[in-house]
This record gives sequence, structure tokens and C-alpha cells, in this order.
Amino acid sequence: MEKRWDVLGFGAIAVDDLYYVERYPQPDEKVPIIRKSRQGGGNTATALVTVARLGMQAAYSGVLGDDELSSFSTKELEREGVDTSLIFHKPGANPFLAIVLVDVTQGKRSIAFSGAGVTEPEAGQITEEIINSARVLFVDHQATGIGLHAAHLAKKNRIPIVGDFEGQLHPRLLELTDLTDHLIIGVDFARRLTGKGTIPEMLHVLAHAGRACCVITEGEKGCWYAELGGEIYHFPAYPVKVADTTGCGDVFHGAYAAAISRDWKIEPAIRLATAAAGMKAQHPGGRSGIPTLQAVKEFIEEHR
Repeated sequence: MEKRWDVLGFGAIAVDDLYYVERYPQPDEKVPIIRKSRQGGGNTATALVTVARLGMQAAYSGVLGDDELSSFSTKELEREGVDTSLIFHKPGANPFLAIVLVDVTQGKRSIAFSGAGVTEPEAGQITEEIINSARVLFVDHQATGIGLHAAHLAKKNRIPIVGDFEGQLHPRLLELTDLTDHLIIGVDFARRLTGKGTIPEMLHVLAHAGRACCVITEGEKGCWYAELGGEIYHFPAYPVKVADTTGCGDVFHGAYAAAISRDWKIEPAIRLATAAAGMKAQHPGGRSGIPTLQAVKEFIEEHR
């Protein structure tokens, strides 16, 4: 079957309202806002924008309404070239709304968000034909119901599944984690998932012969990964001047998924993802600094 998309994603789409301050306020303290901006966000949506910026075909599937935030989210995806034909409309549905407070001195951010009105597609809306139209399925922890449905169809059709998970452990999320071929998670979630204290111990649990690759990320320390339960490798983060870490993890996931969709080997996929995330970190907001494939290649060559 001819593939319509390189990466098809189910999961979080958000509107990020970013507020930049010189430092985080202490309790009962006021600090001035230096500047503010609104950008599209969300784990899966930003990962798919990364796929598109890298020159590949991406599609997002979710449920939105007729409100201002839904319209903004859809237009942002379309502006980036992400296919929105699988967005279903339902009155009262809307994306996540995130208030992102960015400490410009430290380059760190804190997020408060609302998921009121967030809705998943129904299983009957996502057919085997739709799933089989993609080279890679991308899922995150915010769409475990439809994610499980899509993952089972992907398994049936031997379509690789890339997963981005965090948050609270529950049966559906654990089942979806087990189905994921390329599991990319932060060290804190890996610790909760495995109950282990060190990254090698975590990888010994999560990386096994039935999983193509498991990657554990740890911000500026880089990431550790193992293929098919084999040897553990470390890939360091590129040294960059960090302006804002918002969206860095999503960019990493998206770049990795893009590489896998084109049958790249794991180590080059990790290199691409690490470089893209590092380049994004030099820019404010979750999407403004996402690079093109040519820009990433030049960055990697410069840092070789």
C-alpha cells in the first residue's frame, strides 16, 4: 500500500501562552513580565511540526471544537504543512491550554495547564486503512484510549510505533508502553516505570529483544539508549546557549520519528534528534526554533 504520511500522530495538541521573566517569583512576590507570546504546543503536535520542518509528511489526528483555541491550533499546524484532515470536530472540544513561565536567566520553564474539553477520537473513526497509510505511528500519554486502538492496528500491519510518555502510571498507559517499538522517555518517568535507581538498571528492564530501541533522556546530560536489549550507549547533548527548554523533548521525539520513517539506523536518528533539540533550545517558545534538515546537518558538521 502506498504510504500517504511519514508520521501519523495521536496525542496532545495545545496552545502555549508564554510569559518571560528574569527569574521565577518567590511566594507572595511579584515580578514583571519581559515579553509574552502565543505559540502552538503539545507533545504530539510539536513533534509533528518537527517532522514537517525536516521535510517529511506529517498528519495529526484529534478532536477540536469551534472555539478560538481550536482554530488557532489547526491554523498553526496547517501553516507548518501538517495534514489536519484527520481532525474531527465536536462542540465543546478544545486543545490543552498551557501557561508557560520562562526564566530567561536560567533558560528553564514551568508549566501550568488545563485539559478541560480535551477529547480523543473514537475508535470507529480510525480505520486500519488510515493507520496503514503511515510509515510510523506516533503516540503520547494524553491519548491512551485511541492510542491503544491505533497501536494494535499498527502492530498488525508492522508499522513502527514511537512513544512519548510521562505522568501518572495507569493500566492503559502501561499497555501502550508495552506495545511501543521505540520508547523515548525522560529519566524521571523511567524511574517510576521501573522502580530502578540508575539508568543502566532502567534500560535493562525497558530495553529487550522485542523492542527496537529504548531511549532515556536527561536534558543537558544527553541520552542513553539500547537496541533490542543489547549494549547501552550514551549520546551527549550538544553544548548550546539555552534560551528556553520549552518543546525540546517534543522536538527530540519528532526528529527521531522522522528519521525512523526513512529507515535510518538508530545512532544517526539519535544524533539528528539530539541536534534538533539542542538547536531548538537556543530559541524562545516550543516551536520557533525547530530547524530544517539542512540546518541540522550543518549544525552536526560544525560540532563534529
